[in-house]
Parts: sequence; structure tokens; C-alpha cells
Amino acid sequence: MVSNLLCEYKKRPVGVDVPKPILNWQLKSNKRNVMQGAYRILVSDDSLSLLKNIGNIWDTKKVSSDGSIQIRYGGKKLLSVKNYFWKVMVWDEAGGVSTWSKISAWQTGLFSKTDWKGAQWIGYEKLPESQIIVPSQPELGDLGTKGKNNILPLLRKEIIIKKEVKKALIFISGLGHFELSLNGTKVGDHFLDPGWTKYDKHALYVAFDITKQIKSGSNAFGVMLGNGFYYSLSERYRKLTGAFGYPKMICRITFEYKDGSTQDFISDNSWKTIAGPVTFSSIYGGEDYDANLLPNGWDKPAFNASGWRDAIVVGGPSQLNVQAEEPLKIFDNFKPKKITQPKPGMWVYDFGQNASGIPFINVKGLKGKTIKLIPGELLASDGTVTQNAIGSPVFFNYTLSGVESESWQPKFMYYGFRYLQIEGAVPADEINENKLPVVLQAKLLHTRNAAPQIGTFTSSNTLFNKTFDLIDWAVKSNMASVFTDCPHREKLGWLEEAHLVGSSIRYTYDIATLCKKVISDMRMSQTAEGLIPDIAPEYAEFGGGFRDSPEWGSNGIILPWYVYQWYGDTQVLEENYGMMSRYINYLGTKAKDNMLYHGLGDWYDIGPKTPGVSQLTPRGVTATAIYYYDLTILSKIAKALGKNDDSKKYDDLGKKVKLAFNQKFFNKETNQYATGSQTANAMALYMNLTEPDKKQAVLDNLIKDLKKRDNSLTSGDIGYRYLLRALDDAGRSDVIFDMNSRSDVPGYGYQIAKGATALTESWQANSDASNNHFMLGHLMEWFYSGLAGIRAEENDVASGNIEIRPEPVGDVTFVKASYNSPRGLISVNWRKEKDAFKIDIEIPANAKATLYLPSSAGAAVLESGKPITSNNSIKYSGYSEGKKIFKVGSGNYHFQIK
Repeated sequence: MVSNLLCEYKKRPVGVDVPKPILNWQLKSNKRNVMQGAYRILVSDDSLSLLKNIGNIWDTKKVSSDGSIQIRYGGKKLLSVKNYFWKVMVWDEAGGVSTWSKISAWQTGLFSKTDWKGAQWIGYEKLPESQIIVPSQPELGDLGTKGKNNILPLLRKEIIIKKEVKKALIFISGLGHFELSLNGTKVGDHFLDPGWTKYDKHALYVAFDITKQIKSGSNAFGVMLGNGFYYSLSERYRKLTGAFGYPKMICRITFEYKDGSTQDFISDNSWKTIAGPVTFSSIYGGEDYDANLLPNGWDKPAFNASGWRDAIVVGGPSQLNVQAEEPLKIFDNFKPKKITQPKPGMWVYDFGQNASGIPFINVKGLKGKTIKLIPGELLASDGTVTQNAIGSPVFFNYTLSGVESESWQPKFMYYGFRYLQIEGAVPADEINENKLPVVLQAKLLHTRNAAPQIGTFTSSNTLFNKTFDLIDWAVKSNMASVFTDCPHREKLGWLEEAHLVGSSIRYTYDIATLCKKVISDMRMSQTAEGLIPDIAPEYAEFGGGFRDSPEWGSNGIILPWYVYQWYGDTQVLEENYGMMSRYINYLGTKAKDNMLYHGLGDWYDIGPKTPGVSQLTPRGVTATAIYYYDLTILSKIAKALGKNDDSKKYDDLGKKVKLAFNQKFFNKETNQYATGSQTANAMALYMNLTEPDKKQAVLDNLIKDLKKRDNSLTSGDIGYRYLLRALDDAGRSDVIFDMNSRSDVPGYGYQIAKGATALTESWQANSDASNNHFMLGHLMEWFYSGLAGIRAEENDVASGNIEIRPEPVGDVTFVKASYNSPRGLISVNWRKEKDAFKIDIEIPANAKATLYLPSSAGAAVLESGKPITSNNSIKYSGYSEGKKIFKVGSGNYHFQIK
């Protein structure tokens, strides 16, 4: 059976604006060893034709291929704003044929500027050229009149529909963020649309199918705008102050009628506008809302807008692309676990979980009364909320309209918090002598990127399960429209996390579209000299290693390669080869005798001083190791793209870098690199900088250092991922277990013991650092690849060749994990029993696997209760290092080893 049809990684997407989109599907079968032998795709602009098996836009006929992912559309030229329907049938290797899949579809977006039909950027007012602050200023000093509080407008347009509507779409962008309503109801369930970008070059638009919300007669469109990073205020707390312009929007509304005619409405100065109820909007400092300033019925038909003024036409980003990554949405809903009153007039709500999100309140009180909400991760010694480590002041103000009961939540700002301090109101059922507003309900609404969850993990080890959740909350809290470092103090796309922790995230969430957004941001932020700065989009130019650190900028080479490996996406290599080659050339200009020495190094490692720039590992080690890693990757990419001369050039340079690295840092007498730190030895091992005959000695020294420290870690942001990889690849998950199954030294267990509910910035869970940071979340990868054993074979692409290599270490008695790969579900469920090791494995159709099952050499192996020798679908491949090796195809397997 053919299922899960995807176009550009999505089911039935609206707004596809690439001329040759990528198509994927999955195969499902109850049989074993199922491999696709051929496929046929039909694409039609009419679903009825497709039911008759007519593909008038594209008919591939029968194509002999096992390809079920990354099939690039090759039919007639696609037209903008048009529905295309498609289906697939496949043949297996034995010639058996499937039925046709269910029909799926994609809706094209706007391919060119002319497709906007003359739509214009419009707003309430225009920011004078003298007030533009690009790049943003990172310092917090007085900027005079720049970046001061601005008008956050409402815009509306009423249109009349006289015909029967077949299809209605809107393509819209509002900067920094917008919320769209139609006939008084919000359109969609997104939060903080569109994703943030480098606005002087580029902005995103969002496509909505509004067919079901349109009615015959008058229809009213309402747009509310917020600042976001487009206009970062110089008031309250901010990491940076910037101003690309005042808020603005652009849209095209298009109708296809049942009589075959079409009609368009666009943004222009016929739209009406007025100052809205959001009186302060800062992506860093908070949001103020006066409910008395919201005109009743402003976004409904027949509203009297005589007091409103015409919108003005303003400039905006010249390049507009669809928001292809998943939007932000509201997910979990936390109610308070406890309410305290640390001081008179202050009530603190503890929601029990530190998460990215927004507060929600339902209140009643007198008109004009204002409630102040102060979010925070931690409490001060007096029980009040503190923001000392994450920027202050940050708060929300809500001014009541005086209706019986009113609810509010911020629209254009989010934060990372567990606690909410409410002032100017009292909880329900409390004494209220001053007749203050009453809080009927308060909640924390968790917001994050809507990347689908595709992986699960649990085990018998309670600490590991808690650690998984700890990391997962940091991951969820920092998946926005970029991978942020934290959801409060900075909200910036620090790039090292995308490649270092990305390998962990992709097991649990489908981050293909988000990764491609990050890659686009890097391309837009790359300088003329080739530098990929440490953050993308680069709003502010930070100094020193905070702008130019190879471990960060190398994400421009590493992440496209990983996306290719994880998802089979060759297009991402083609589109970004120029960026990658320019960056490697830039690094060459910074090299001294083929070595790099600049940057931040192993950020936040554990040394004698306060965490920060690398303490235990010389910066030349991490920078040069990453440089070498870049060169090895780029050589492979060049070869894959048929650029053989480039491939040889990068390979030759890599050999020079490797030689220089070993001459500089390798001590032949001690078999250590540089200072002998965990990071130095681990990176040399993982990057294959160590000569083969020295690998075991370096590994032994690495383990010796850990044992000497009673199995406690010292590696930081950069090194810890490679420490885990070097140990896992060497089959030493026992060491990883020893290092992470404790709570008495800095690490995951230590953070949990100190009360952390999300991964913290420092291993020590310091109160003067962020308590929701995902830069150290590397262990999640090992939960899947090590404990569960779900790994890709070397040189695998998109899980076509899988390894199942479980590691039953320590006191772990069972592990259950699954990962919905591009080809389908991979699952492992193993358990140690008194007299046997049992493991259930699922391999998706159109994939193969090599199993490395823990066993003694003479142990009996049963599959589905029968001796393995009687099973023709399983091939025994030998015994090595305590594991029996089997080759299998797709299917479900139930092994028992006695």
C-alpha cells in the first residue's frame, strides 16, 4: 500500500512556490523484504481526471526505480495559484503491483512579483529614513528618539462576493508579525506569523485557504500588526534595538468562482487603518493591551469605519517567499500547580514547567483597571519572580474594558517562563478589600514550531526518561522559526546548535522544513567576504568570536550535508553550494599554515572559571577540527554534484589541514591532543584526524580522563556531542551510561536534582544563566542511536540502510524507541529477562537493515519462536565484539537470544 504522500515535506500544502516540487511517499506491507521495483506518478489539474487515471500535467509512466523520496516533479510548467492533484502506484521487486494511492494535492503559491497582481505594502505610518537602525545595535544605551514606542495598527477591508465561490485563498505577509481575521474569526491557528528573516533582503508570506470562511455578500478582512524583530524597541529589556521600518502588510486575495471566472483583491490605499489596542509590542520587553481601544466589530461586515484613515503605501522587502517551514502554534496548556503571595499585592503562579509560551488570563473587574504580568524562570529568595539572568524588565500590561468576564493573551511576543507574577489583581476566592480585578483563571500556553513529533523513547531508567524530557522541553521551547538559543534573553538563531543538537532533534521531530529555513537564513546573512556569522538572520553584528567562530559558521556546510543524509535532499546541496564554497574560501583567508585559531572554542565547558569561552581546550583545536570536517564534507558534496575538480581540491586541502593539526596538537609520547581534554581527544577521533594506528590509544586516554574524574564530564557546547559520538561509535556506551546516570556532578541528573524542568545553559544549572537552553541536548541522540540502537549505516541516505545496534548497558532492563524515518517507521523494543534477551524490531518497506544483537558466541537465537536457521528472510553474517550480526529486509521481527 502506498501512503503518506508528501509534497515539499507536507501533506496537501498550500502556497508551494518552487517550480519543481519534491514528492515523497511511503510503502506499507505486512510482508517481509519488500522493496520497490518501479513507480508511476500521475499529476492532474482536475481531480476527476485523476479518478480516470489521466495525468494531464504529468504521467511518469512506469519508472524502474526504488526511489520513493525526493522525486522531483518533471511535468508541464506549473502555474501559480492552482491546485494540482496527484497519486502513485508502485511495483515491488517481484513485479507485484499496488493499488493506486489515495489522491493528494498541492496548491501552488506565487512564483514571481507579477503574481502579486500589483499588491502593495501598506501601513499606518512610515518610518523616516533617519530612524532606520540596520544593522540593529546590540548595546543597551540611549539611542535618542530611535526605537521609541510606535503605533500598532489595525487594517481592514470589506469586499462583496456576488458569485458562488469554488476556491478562495489569501497570500499575506505582515511585518514584523500579523494576525488575520475574516468576518470576526481568526484565520488559521498560527502564532507569530510570519517567521523572522533578514528583512532588508527577504520576507515570508503565508498562504491560507479561506474558502469555508467566505460567505455570499459582504466579507470583512481585519489585520492586526505587531513589531517582532522588524521594529525592536529601545524600551524595557532588549538584547538589541533595530528598526527596519514601522509595521506593514501586503496581501493578495484571490477567488475562483464556480462559473470559471476569477477575481482578485489586493492591499492598497483603499484599506482603512487606525491605531489598535496593542499599545506596546516588543519581542523582548513584553506587550501592553488596552481592551478599551478595540473597536467593537472592527473586523466584521457593516462596521462604520468613518473615523478610520486611508492606509498609506510604503516600501518593503523586495523578495517574498512562502513560509515553507511549519508555523508556530499553541500546544500544551499549563494550569497553576501553586499560587503564593510573597508580598502584599503580588501573587505568584507556579505552572510547574519552564517552557516557551505566553500567559493567558481570564479576569473580571472595573473598566480602566490595569493588571501587570511579570514572567520568569526562577524565584528570588523572597519568593518573587526574578529575571536577573534573562533580562529585565519584561512584563505585560492588560487594561480591562469592564465587561463581566474578559480573556487576554499576548499576540506578538512570547517568553520562556515557569512562574507568572500578577500585580494589580487578586486570585478568585481571596480577600479583595481594594476591589481589584479578580483573576478567574491564569494559564501558561506553550508555543513552538509545529514540526510533527515523529519519535518516541522510554526506558527502565527513570533518570534517563527524565533527562529525555528535560532535553525535549528545551528543544520544544527553542524551535521557533529559527533554532533559538533561549526563548527569553536572546531568541536568536545561534548556528552551532542546528548541527550539534540537530542530530538529536531529527529523531523526535520532523525538522526538514525548519532546517531549510535556517539554511536560507544563512544564505541571506552571508557577507560579501564569505563569512557566515554566528547568528542567522543576522540582525546585529556582535564582536569577536560572537560574530566569527568557525564552530558556528560551519553550520553553513554541515547542516546542508546533514539534511541530505537525513532526508535525501540533493536540492539543498545544489542550492547552497555557492554559499558553502564561499565560506570555505573565507576560512582559508583566516588560516595560518592551514590552522584556525579564532572563535569561541568549546563554549561553556567545565573549568576553574565561570563558564564562557573555552577553558580546557585551546581554540585552535575546535576551530581547526571543524575546518577539517568542513573540507571532508565539501569534498563529498562536490563529488555528489559532479564537481570532481572541486572535490579533489578540498580533499587535498583537507590532507594539509590534517597534517598541520597533528603536527601542532598530537603528542606522540602521551597519545593525547593538545591539553588532553575530553573535547580535544574526542573531536580528533570523530573527525578522523587521528591516524588509524593511534585511535585506540587516544580512545583509551579519553576514557582514562573520564574515569580519573569519576566519570564526570568537562566538555562544553561544542565538544560534548563529539565526546558522545566518539564513545558511541567505538561501542563504549557503557562509559556514556556511567557518565550520565548520576546526579552528584554537573550534568543532566544534576540539573534535575536542582529542580530544572528544561535543559539549562550551564551544566551546573547556575541561577545566573538561562534555565531553558538546548545547546547541551546531545544525549537525546544517544538514547536513540546507542541505547535503542537505531542508526544509519555509513554513507546511508534517508534511512535506506539501517543499523540496529542496541546497547543494554548498566542497569537498563528495557528500552522502547521509534522513529518515523522518511521511508517509514523504525522501531526497537528490547528487554533483558532472567534467562534471555528479547528484541522486537520493525523495518519499513523499501529499506534494509543490519542487526547487531548482543550475544555470546554460542547463544541460541530464535525469531518468532523458531530457530534462526529455519528462516530464509534472515541472513546470518557472523559474530564480532559480543554481537551476532544479521541482514534483514523490511518487516516485523521478534528475536530471542538465550
